[in-house]
Amino acid sequence: MSWWRRREAEPAEAPVDPNMPVIRLEHVSRIFKGDAEEDTRALDDVTVDIARGEYVAVSGPSGCGKSTFLRSVNRLNDLIPGTRHKGDILVDGLSVFDRETDLVVLRQRVGMVFQRPNPFPKSIFDNVAYGPGLNALVPKSDLPDLVERSLRQAALWDEVKDRLESPGTGLSGGQQQRLCIARALGNSPDVLLMDEPCSALDPIATQRIEELIRTLKRDYTIVIVTHNMQQAARVSDYTAFFDQGELVEYAETERIFTAPAHHRTEAYITGRFG
Repeated sequence: MSWWRRREAEPAEAPVDPNMPVIRLEHVSRIFKGDAEEDTRALDDVTVDIARGEYVAVSGPSGCGKSTFLRSVNRLNDLIPGTRHKGDILVDGLSVFDRETDLVVLRQRVGMVFQRPNPFPKSIFDNVAYGPGLNALVPKSDLPDLVERSLRQAALWDEVKDRLESPGTGLSGGQQQRLCIARALGNSPDVLLMDEPCSALDPIATQRIEELIRTLKRDYTIVIVTHNMQQAARVSDYTAFFDQGELVEYAETERIFTAPAHHRTEAYITGRFG
């Protein structure tokens, strides 16, 4: 039984092989039902391995499949009517499409931060404590320590420690996004998925988020969608370039920017399209 199928306390399992890719896509296609007779293939036969501890930027022009790729990993695309998939996605060697997969537990361990900050209409404390408390991830008496630890990891503790009972929606945009990151961290994830987390923020808040992500990559596998190639160059170890649903190129970020292997990658980086 895997960690995302486990709802009750059980004996510890053997540790995951550190050499196994934390995320593996095997010939994955994602098809959305179109308004006309022809369906839309948002992902087209994507195969890629993401190693544990990597910081991966996913980039490409609008409509290229970036967000679809990200949301496929923890099955958020399942919430869209009329969508179907081909191929398989494995996290820690286990298929996310297995019938026994518990989606609540999967999404705890593969956390998600969205494009626009979306704090719960609750206090700052409850935003972070809600998930761990609801799912009994720690004893109730340990929730204050977990909240503090998560807010410190999100570089927000010093700014909010004296107003933890204030509404999370009362924070600034950049603070709200860091609160959402703290909320994800409170669930003790292995992977953080981030869908353009800086696109709704001003340059100063964007810089704070980028600095935070650079710190978090010491402890988490991070996959971030960004249309900003400069941001990808600044922060990521690897870059995946998508175009028209196809994974055109996946390589170390430095190589993508200095010696791309595909002419479409080079054209996008140099601004000739996209």
